Amino acid sequence: MVKQKSTFIWGGLVALVVVVTAVFLGNRLLNGDNSLLRNVQVDKTQITPNADGDSDATTISYEISRNATVSIYFENETEERFYFRQEKPRGAGEYSVTFSGVVDPFTLPGEQIEGEILARLLQDGRYTWTVSATDENNITEMAQGELLIVDADPVLPDIRDFSLDKTVFTPNRDGVDDRVQPVFYLAKDVAHVRVFLQLPDGNEEPISEFEQAEEPNSEGWHKYDYEGGVDEGATPPPDGTYPIVVIAQDLEGQQVRVQDELTIQFGGVPRVRVVSPPAGDTVHWEITAVPICGVFTFTLAVENYGNTPIRTSGPPPGTMYDSTWNYNTLGWFTEPGAFRLGIGFENELTNYPYRWALGSAEDLEVIDGFSYLMPGERAIITGSIRMVNDFGDRNPQTVWAGLIHEDVEVVTFYERVDPQGLTVDLPDEAHLPECTPREIPEWPVGSE
Repeated sequence: MVKQKSTFIWGGLVALVVVVTAVFLGNRLLNGDNSLLRNVQVDKTQITPNADGDSDATTISYEISRNATVSIYFENETEERFYFRQEKPRGAGEYSVTFSGVVDPFTLPGEQIEGEILARLLQDGRYTWTVSATDENNITEMAQGELLIVDADPVLPDIRDFSLDKTVFTPNRDGVDDRVQPVFYLAKDVAHVRVFLQLPDGNEEPISEFEQAEEPNSEGWHKYDYEGGVDEGATPPPDGTYPIVVIAQDLEGQQVRVQDELTIQFGGVPRVRVVSPPAGDTVHWEITAVPICGVFTFTLAVENYGNTPIRTSGPPPGTMYDSTWNYNTLGWFTEPGAFRLGIGFENELTNYPYRWALGSAEDLEVIDGFSYLMPGERAIITGSIRMVNDFGDRNPQTVWAGLIHEDVEVVTFYERVDPQGLTVDLPDEAHLPECTPREIPEWPVGSE
């Protein structure tokens, strides 16, 4: 009886061992062994990273069985280490990555590089590659092999003599420091160049190339042009100091970066309007009929309702024109970017021949020698014209007011304000009076 019982126990133990062994072998067959790093392969032992399309890169593949941080690096014959990946977190699974010889930045002894290297090709030579994985228990496993690099492109896409034509920039379409131009020299032909203003939130405001003799991305001098988006009616970045950044990348993937600082002041889209009163006409025309040698006068109000100063130019309100004069006669020539209030009429030979500043000296603020109507400010503009001739072929003649952004546009919605028929009382030719000659007014240069 004892013998039968003993035989039964031993049989049970054997069966248990068989089951445990089967489960272990089945689990091992299904899940592999408990190693962390497996199946590491580098499919080429030699690459020629020169962007000729032949053996430019190799594929590194590996598998990890559990969460780990993975590093891939190369060591030359003097044991200098160059990282391709450094302590990157990875979950369990299979991975494959293409290696084209580009590693984290490094410099060579005695080398003079103007920009900051972001990524660089390994130099020609024999390297030991290492794939290393470390799990959450600080267990590390690695695999190694050799890679020969031949005919690597030795030239970096260096960015030389980078400069801005100005460091303070006022993108508000006033014709003064409205644009900034980054300029630099590319040391070689590249795949692409990015030039941008770096915003505090990490976003980039792209800057376009001002194409000239050199083709984009080619070796040589390059000029870029930035106006803050104001030309397209966009609001520029808020006033402040920003990095202007240039990053060049060549065909092999090497990258070089340079930067400089740019300060934005008084940025914004200029917004000015003719103020319409609650009742009555926007433009007050003093009279609608005037005799030869008589004067007609207008009055209106303007307002800067934007967030950037509005540059303006004379002559000042209150100036009287003779009907045969225009703003050039008075020496107040067109100033690109300046706003003025003009009076036009149907038979005018020059667009808005009679023009006035958007305010008197008391209304305006002088910034760097130019006069501005500041945000939120209003000004009253009064002007007059002495009729020394019949004012054109038609009588009555239609006159109107308008806002002019000189060499830019006649401001939409304010290009033909309150048209009014003006009659010039003309006697017959035998009784036409001769108007008293009047000297052309003169102002100190730059006065309003």
